[in-house]
Amino acid sequence: MRRWGRVLIWFVLGTSSALGRMTTDQPAITTTNATPVAAEQPAGPAWAFSASAYLYFPPDSQNYVQPTIRADRSWLHLEARYNYEALDTGSAWIGYNFSVGDKLKLDFTPMVGAVFGKTNGYAPGYEFTLSWRKLQLYSEGEYVFDTGDSANDFFYTWSELTLAPVDWFQFGLVVQRTKVYQTDLDIQRGLLVRFSYKKVDLSAYVFNPDTDKPTYVLAVSVSF
Repeated sequence: MRRWGRVLIWFVLGTSSALGRMTTDQPAITTTNATPVAAEQPAGPAWAFSASAYLYFPPDSQNYVQPTIRADRSWLHLEARYNYEALDTGSAWIGYNFSVGDKLKLDFTPMVGAVFGKTNGYAPGYEFTLSWRKLQLYSEGEYVFDTGDSANDFFYTWSELTLAPVDWFQFGLVVQRTKVYQTDLDIQRGLLVRFSYKKVDLSAYVFNPDTDKPTYVLAVSVSF
C-alpha cells in the first residue's frame, strides 16, 4: 500500500509538471481578428398612429362617413382625410409638431395640404390642443384655395372645449364650419360627450340642438 501511495503521488506531481510546461509553451490566443461587438445604439422615436371615423346624420342631406388617419414621429406629422372638405374629396397633409408649457400645455401643429377629388386645391392648416388640469381646448382648421374657382375658397374649422371629471369621460361644447352639407347656420354649435377605454374613444355630438333640424354625429377613434 505504501508503494502504491508513493507511485500515485509521483504520477500526480509528474502530470502537474507536464501540464505546466504545456501551458507556458503554448502561444497566447489573441482576438485581434475577432469581429467587434457593435455598440448598442439608442432607439429612435417611435411612430404613433391614430384613425378616426365620424358618421354624420345631417338634416335634408345624405348620411356620410368622414375618416381620418394620422401618423406622428417626433416633429413629423402626416395626415389623410376623406369627405372633409367636400363629399368624394380627399386631402393629404404634412405638418410640424411642437409643444410648450407644463401645467398649461400647448401642442401645436402647423400644416400644409393638397385637396383633390370633386374639390381641388391647396390648403394651409393647423391643429392644436391647449390643456390645463381637466380642461382641454382642441381646434383644427384650414383655408382651402380652390384652384378651379376662387369663389369656392372656404375656411373650415372644428373646435371642442371639454371637461374631464374622470379619466374615462368628457363632456363639453363643439363648433364647426363646413361646406360638406348646408344648414341655416354658417357656424354650427353643439354639445358633445365622450367615453374612453384604453386607446379607444367613443363620441356623440349634436349640432344646433335648439333648432327643428339638429345634426347628429357619432365618432370612434383608435390610437396604436
